[in-house]
Amino acid sequence: MKICVAGVTGWTGGEIARGVVAADDMELVAGVARSQAGMRVLDAPCFANVAEATQNSDFDVLIDYTALSVAKSNALTAIEAGRAVVIGTSGLTSPDFDDIDAAARHHAVGVVASGNFALTAALMTRFSLIATEYLDWFEIIDYSRPRKTDAPTGTARELAERMGDIKQPKYEVDPASVAGEPGLRGGTVNGVQVHSLRLPSYSATVTSTFANGNSRLTITHDADSHSADILTPGTLLAARRVVDMQGLTRGLDQLL
Repeated sequence: MKICVAGVTGWTGGEIARGVVAADDMELVAGVARSQAGMRVLDAPCFANVAEATQNSDFDVLIDYTALSVAKSNALTAIEAGRAVVIGTSGLTSPDFDDIDAAARHHAVGVVASGNFALTAALMTRFSLIATEYLDWFEIIDYSRPRKTDAPTGTARELAERMGDIKQPKYEVDPASVAGEPGLRGGTVNGVQVHSLRLPSYSATVTSTFANGNSRLTITHDADSHSADILTPGTLLAARRVVDMQGLTRGLDQLL
């Protein structure tokens, strides 16, 4: 399988690219990074943007770990060229994914997007969705490093959107009508309250909290910032599966 990694020189993209090189069934045939355009990264040609990569390299799957400002356009460019896409970049919204899904179906290619490709995050999502079916009160707390620019994280946003599709949580007081400072009740994503904290020592932590009468359930995914290698197995699994799919699939848990 021939792979192009967008963000190939980045902290996460670089780790994913090394995983591709190490895989017996994959070949890194292209990378995308403006800083290294025209050079070779991990012995693969590097291009300034995805459009150049699609025009000059024959790859099967684009794996995107770039930035919110370009992730959607990268995906649409690859889709229009008939290439499957795996999106690990966070911050895209439901309308963004609607556009990506429509384009993928039109061009009969697959796209897999996940707010987090770590196995523990996928299991946290799966368990939280199960709990949502049974419990009526729930909110999400999202933790990340101080320099994180998007809020909530992709993991928390995806979780809230999917939980809200299953059931809208109960509130005795509508968060939008709270007296004082309504913003202190967090932000609302698909009807679910999400509270984003940005503090040192955190990298990717999401907690879903449920209540039922006088009992509570918390489900947490917690990862440190020392390495992005926890994302490699899930990302490569998605790349292997996406070539046999059409349209958008959201969430690594759906591939397990």
